[in-house]
Amino acid sequence: MFWIKFKRIVQSGWSNFKRNGLVSYASILVATITLSVITGLFLFHAVLSSSIRQLQDKVDIAIYFRVDAPEDQILLLQDTLKNLPEVARVDYSSADEQVLLFRNRHSDDYLTIQALDELGDNPFGGLLLVKAKDSTQYESIAKVLEGDSQIAKDSSQIIERINYSQNKIVINKLNKLIAGAKDIGTIVTLILGVISVVIMFTTIRLTIYMAKEEISIMRLVGASGRYVSAPFLIEGVFYGFFAWLITGFLFWPITYFLGQKATDLIGINLYNYYYSNFFYIGGWVLLIGIFLGVISSILAIRKYLNI
Repeated sequence: MFWIKFKRIVQSGWSNFKRNGLVSYASILVATITLSVITGLFLFHAVLSSSIRQLQDKVDIAIYFRVDAPEDQILLLQDTLKNLPEVARVDYSSADEQVLLFRNRHSDDYLTIQALDELGDNPFGGLLLVKAKDSTQYESIAKVLEGDSQIAKDSSQIIERINYSQNKIVINKLNKLIAGAKDIGTIVTLILGVISVVIMFTTIRLTIYMAKEEISIMRLVGASGRYVSAPFLIEGVFYGFFAWLITGFLFWPITYFLGQKATDLIGINLYNYYYSNFFYIGGWVLLIGIFLGVISSILAIRKYLNI
């Protein structure tokens, strides 16, 4: 008996969906735009994460040591920093490696190399490059190195300078860029979501009005409120489902094209990412599409089904 009722409800919802014609197509179009933006946000997040990783690889805290700093103390500080929860990696470059890098960097500058040779002794000290797990954690690492911590006190005699102050502006801009991009994506999604709900709400309201006589007859013969409203909920599900279906088909060629053309530019193959995460992305987009359709239906039913 349950399955018979369910089949009738689905058939009724499908009939309502087809009956609205162009209005239904308009609702699907708006919902498709919303779901496309949401899918785009998933892909944008992947691109943003890839870009952030690339930027974070270029951002670090450099600790320059005095020429006479004992290497064992530098290595001890390296081990101490590695144990900090904010630190992802600490790379050590010895004084000999520093002078070699300088020579390679200025290999075409004869006067600079000549001046270096005339010095006789190596003018460079060792170097530690500290990379944080997250760009927001560099400030706390800098405070450990420059503040009143025991680490700062123990290493103050061997450290010449720390370049955090020079990189601070770049790091702060990076953090603001990340936060701003996420906020803009959220706002755009919410706006389009509201527009989708309004359009689908109007469509289902029109369906209820067109089925006014049928609803009256169903109530006269004793149909419950749930049974009367169920087809309109199913209609909302159809809007979300078809919008999801169209969105999924649209993004296959889009990501394939971008995967072929823009991988070097954005640092990630969007087609491979979309393909490997299709069920995750598609599952969330489907749930959001159905949610928008059902919410639209519930709002329309509560407002206009008391006929």
